[in-house]
Amino acid sequence: MSTPSARGSGRVGVRQVAQAAGVSTQTVSRVINDHPNLRPETRRRVLDAMAALGYRVNNAARALGTRTTRTIGLLASDATLFGPSAGIAALEAAARDAGRWIATAYAAAADEASVVAAASHLRDQGVDGIVVLAPHAGTLPTIVRTHADVPVAALHAGPGADAQRRAAALAVAHLAGLGHRRIARVSGPSDWLEAAARDEGVDGAMASAGVTPGPSWVGDWSAASGAALAPEVVDAIVAPNGPTAVAVANDQMALGLIAGLRERGIDVPGVVSVTGFDDNPDAAYYRPALTTVRLDLDGEARRVVAEMIGAQYSPVKPPVLVVRASSASPPA
Repeated sequence: MSTPSARGSGRVGVRQVAQAAGVSTQTVSRVINDHPNLRPETRRRVLDAMAALGYRVNNAARALGTRTTRTIGLLASDATLFGPSAGIAALEAAARDAGRWIATAYAAAADEASVVAAASHLRDQGVDGIVVLAPHAGTLPTIVRTHADVPVAALHAGPGADAQRRAAALAVAHLAGLGHRRIARVSGPSDWLEAAARDEGVDGAMASAGVTPGPSWVGDWSAASGAALAPEVVDAIVAPNGPTAVAVANDQMALGLIAGLRERGIDVPGVVSVTGFDDNPDAAYYRPALTTVRLDLDGEARRVVAEMIGAQYSPVKPPVLVVRASSASPPA
């Protein structure tokens, strides 16, 4: 796409964008005003032409005429953890591909007043909708109720929660398939919707496989919390009829747990198998490399953004089991 003449002639207009994209000026206007009846490839071509030409939409003027700022609010909590930080990156990419911007506000996830204040801050900026990342069970309904004038969605609610359940079930089915009949688990914080969905997936898979549920513990998603649970897990493992595997609700807690077990002389997977959840970029480099499950986070982000703006999206891929060295058959 050649653009020097357009750039050198002053402010780029709709006509230059249409010429560069090979479409009509009406099509460009439809992209700018977010018309729903456009093919994704046409929208992408126009957006690419805008970027290449340096075309800038006057958001203030458009907001007056269309009551939209093309900005989606993102309400996040702890971005230091892999799950939330990956979710933020996926949502920003999905919004960008849809010709939108993301405005982010952070809040203490367990503090309802903090979450509502952050949502109000986003609403005051004129966002077209609010996506809640890693929502707590008690705060999401409050946001929906207090901001009923804009769409509110959660990244892992609805179909996203179903994917969480299926992914957790994959890990348990894998362990059961290896011959484990007593499986313990480490859950995420009980007031997180993601933790609840993953627990439901574990429970359902254990029931389907006829597995005896072992003891359960709760961490805070961090590696430190997984390591802190190691003494209790060791006590359970060495007890008569103790668990031979532990399904952990995220990779970071699994990493901490494995480190704590090894410090206490418990071999993974020789004595106990451990699985994680998320397949974070470091999971393959743990020792032992971590067996885990992976979600189509990018696809889920595209789904949420598309549903919020009324656009089409590609189907979200099913979760995938990633088998590595931290799981094996139980000891004889």
